[in-house]
Amino acid sequence: MDFQIKEDFLIDGQPVKLISGAVHYFRSLPEKWEHILYNLKAMGCNTVETYVPWNLHEPKRGEFNFTGHADIEAFLSLAQEMGLYIILRPSPYICAEWDFGGLPAWLLKDKNMRIRSRQPEFLTAVASYYAELLPRVTKFQYTQGGKLLMVQVENEYGSYSEDTNYLRALAKMIQENGIDVPLFTSDGGWKQVLDAGTLSEDGILATANFGSDADTNFTALKKHNEKFGLKHPYMCMEFWDGWFNNWEEPIIKRDPEETANEVRQVLKWGSINFYMFHGGTNFGFYNGCSDMGQRDVPQITSYDYDAPLNEYGAPTEKFFAIQRAIKESCPEVEIFEPKYPTLTNLGEHSVTEKVSLFATLDKLAQKKVNDYPLNMEALDQSFGYTLYRSTLKEARTIDNLRVIDASDRVQMFINEQLVATQQYETIGQPVAVTLDKTENQLDILVENTARNNYGPKLVAHTQFKGIRRGVMEDIHYISNWEHYCLELESIESVDFSKEWVANTPAFYKFEAVIEQAADTFIDCSGWGKGVVFVNGFNIGRFWENGPAVSLYVPSPLLKAGVNEIVVFETEGRDLQTLSFVDHPVFKQVASHE
Repeated sequence: MDFQIKEDFLIDGQPVKLISGAVHYFRSLPEKWEHILYNLKAMGCNTVETYVPWNLHEPKRGEFNFTGHADIEAFLSLAQEMGLYIILRPSPYICAEWDFGGLPAWLLKDKNMRIRSRQPEFLTAVASYYAELLPRVTKFQYTQGGKLLMVQVENEYGSYSEDTNYLRALAKMIQENGIDVPLFTSDGGWKQVLDAGTLSEDGILATANFGSDADTNFTALKKHNEKFGLKHPYMCMEFWDGWFNNWEEPIIKRDPEETANEVRQVLKWGSINFYMFHGGTNFGFYNGCSDMGQRDVPQITSYDYDAPLNEYGAPTEKFFAIQRAIKESCPEVEIFEPKYPTLTNLGEHSVTEKVSLFATLDKLAQKKVNDYPLNMEALDQSFGYTLYRSTLKEARTIDNLRVIDASDRVQMFINEQLVATQQYETIGQPVAVTLDKTENQLDILVENTARNNYGPKLVAHTQFKGIRRGVMEDIHYISNWEHYCLELESIESVDFSKEWVANTPAFYKFEAVIEQAADTFIDCSGWGKGVVFVNGFNIGRFWENGPAVSLYVPSPLLKAGVNEIVVFETEGRDLQTLSFVDHPVFKQVASHE
C-alpha cells in the first residue's frame, strides 16, 4: 500500500486525480454521516477532507472528548468503509469559521501565550493534544491498509506569520506520533503567503486555496514550486464553492453554473477539494467571528455555506451543476443519483414552564467573588455568558455608568430591570441610571458571541471575553463583584419552580409529543436572542436581527413520545409557543457594507 507525491498523486504507482469534498464531522451528527458521504460519492468525489477542531476535543486542559459528533474515529472508519480516500487537517489552528479557529480558550489563561508560534508553552500544549489525538488516527493511514492519504501541517499559516521553524516543529511532532503518510500545507494562491506559509524547501507539498481564477492561482503555485525545484501536482485544497454568513448581513449565494465553470478550470490543472461539500451546523457556542476592522461580526448558527449539499443534507442545483462539470472533465468518474432527506412540520407547542434567570441563578452557577471583575478565561470559562453582580449604595441618579472594555454583548440591569444593551463598538458608552433603594443590585450579563477565527486580531490578548477591565461610576471603578459563569453545558439544574418576571432573561420549557422523530426546523420568529436545547443538546444561537430566524433540528435529537425543548432567551420576550416547520426561515436584512 503506497501513496506518493511526485509529478502526480500516485496510489500504488498509478496516477490519480483527487476529487474531494470537505465534510466536518463535528458540524453534523453521527447518524447523518452515511447520508452525507453517500451523496459526496454520488456527486463524483473519491475523497473526503475534514478539519479537526482542537477546542472540541480538549475543551478543558487535559480533559478529552471523542464521543458523539466528536467521534473522529467513527467518522474516519465510516468513510473508509464507504471506499473514500481521506485527507486530514488536524493542525492546531483550522480557521473554519469556528470559535478561535479551533484553538481552545484555556490557552488564554497564560497571559503571555503566543499562539501559532515556537513559544514552549504553546508547543507543549499542542504536543499533549497530539499525543492523545494522532494515535487514534494512525490506523487509518494508507500505509497501514487504510484510506488516509495525507495530513496537514498548518492551515493558511502564510496569512498569519512566516516562522518556518514553527512549521517544522509541528511536522516533527506529527511524525513522532506515528503519522508516516505525506504532509502538506495550504495557503492562498499568491506569492507572499506561499513564501511565508509553506515548507516547500523541505519538499513538503504546498496546496492553494481559492474560489476562482485557477490559472492565476496555480501559476503562482507553479512558480513557487519551481523556485525549490519541485514538480508537485496541483491541488486546490479549498475551492470556495459558497461562503459563510454573518449575523445582521444578507445570505450570500453563488451562481451554480458560474461555480461549475470554475471547477472545470481547476480540474484542467489537477485536483480539487470542495470547501464545503456539506457545511452543516455550528452547534452550541462554536460559531466563529469575522474581523471587520472596528466591527467584529459573529457567524450565524447555520453553516449551510451555499454548499452543494445544504445544511439538512439535500442536494442543491449547485450539486448537479458540479456533478456535470466533474463528469465532463473526468469521464471515467462514477456519478449516481443522490439521496434526499425529508423535512417535517411537527406542529406548534405551548410553553409548560418558565423561570427568570435571576431566580434560578444560584442553581446554574457557583458564585465566585473578587474585588474587581474577572474575564471569562480567568474564571476558567470558555463559552456562553457571564453574569457580574455588585451593589450600588443610596437612592440617587448616576449620570455616567460605563462598562470598560468588555466583549462582546452587554446587558445592564438595576434591581433586575434592564437599563441598557450594548454590543461591539457601543460598549463603554455612558449610561444614566436612577437608583431608588438604599442598596441597589447591579447586574451585567455579558455574552461571548464568538472569538475571531481569522485575521490580525487572531492573537491571544485580543480574545479575552467578559469584562476585561472594569465598570466605572463617574471616574472610579466599582469594586466587590460576584461572578456567575453560565457556560450552559447542562440545563438540568434550571429550577422552573422559581419565579418568572416579565422583561428579564429567562428559560422557557416546551414539551413536544411527537409520533416519530424527523428532521425539522424550529421557527424562532418573534423571539429575541438566545440559544435552544433539544433534549439537553444545544442546537445553537438564534437572533431576531437575522438573516436566519430558524434553527435546524436533526432527527437523532428527537424521539417518539415526549421531547423537552428549553429556550434561554435574553431579551425579555415572553415566549408562549414553539413551532416546528418543514423549511428554514429567513429574514431580509441590509448589508453594513
